[in-house]
Amino acid sequence: MKTIILTGGGTAGHILGNIALLPKLEKCFDKIYYFGNKNGLENEIIKKYPQIEFVDIPTVKLIRKFTFKNLKIPFVLFKSIKICKELLEKIKPNVVFSKGGYVSIPVVLASSKLSIPVVSHESDLTLGLANKLTKNKVKCICTTFAETSLKLKNGLWSGPPIRENLFKGNKSYLKKFNVPKNMPVLLVIGGSLGANAINNIVWQNLDFLCSLFFVVHITGRDKAKNIKHNNYRELEYCEDIENILAITNLAITRGGSNAIWELLALKIPMLIIPLSKKISRGDQIQNAKYFEKQGFGLCLTEENLTNLSFKHKIKELNVKKDLILNKMNQLPKRDGLEIIFKTIKQYAKIL
Repeated sequence: MKTIILTGGGTAGHILGNIALLPKLEKCFDKIYYFGNKNGLENEIIKKYPQIEFVDIPTVKLIRKFTFKNLKIPFVLFKSIKICKELLEKIKPNVVFSKGGYVSIPVVLASSKLSIPVVSHESDLTLGLANKLTKNKVKCICTTFAETSLKLKNGLWSGPPIRENLFKGNKSYLKKFNVPKNMPVLLVIGGSLGANAINNIVWQNLDFLCSLFFVVHITGRDKAKNIKHNNYRELEYCEDIENILAITNLAITRGGSNAIWELLALKIPMLIIPLSKKISRGDQIQNAKYFEKQGFGLCLTEENLTNLSFKHKIKELNVKKDLILNKMNQLPKRDGLEIIFKTIKQYAKIL
């Protein structure tokens, strides 16, 4: 009986990479577990997949500013490693796959102590804190960006794990939203939790945007304002995002790696407004600038975000969309999902 443990959490990007692998994993693993925190986003998402058994472990997140809450981290981490070790000894998995995030740290460290092979994946251009702390404890770190793998002794350039269902959308939302014929659709999406900076700049410029596009705005849960406007539809969340992506011509997005690589895979030119370095490690800014340099989209940082700069970038995106599409079409195809899957099988010793 072959068993795999998945882990990763904190944001949807850390979780959906695991979910993307699920159709392949089910074919060769008899049992699939997910180690995460019951109060985290990972538990909410994994509930939708009855074939995965969720296992609750104690976790604590680093807050990127001075706070006494960070003093609890060593104690919670020690406790979590101990619990994970006991669980792993009982489950006896063939392999562990980690998508990163603070949730994964105790799982990876406990696995290493028990000599259980771990394969991890890094989405961003530079290693996140979890992968940075555990990079010497894993057998292989698969990376989305080729440059990232070259800096690691155990790095493997895989590319991103793109969910296969994203390529299977239909254009049903054109009728559902009553999109005017021949009007381009602009998708606005700020990540699983939404993005206040993006939401606000869109609401402030609705007349401008809706004169050029039909705007589909996914605000994030509990962030919608129920605004009624011509050529505008507002959603807090969308279960069948593949159908919205199927009608999308251009997008405004955060700089999370999963989101921008999915848009690239679907050939959707984008304006990336990355999370400010004031409240992040700056990974989204690095991702966004890399994409802009490669010609896959445009970047506008929050520090430079004004109504004027926003309008200018939207106009520029609209003018350059064909050039961007041309750059996207020149990118060689790489099946990140299959490469990661084969790597997991290799270390699980599945032929």
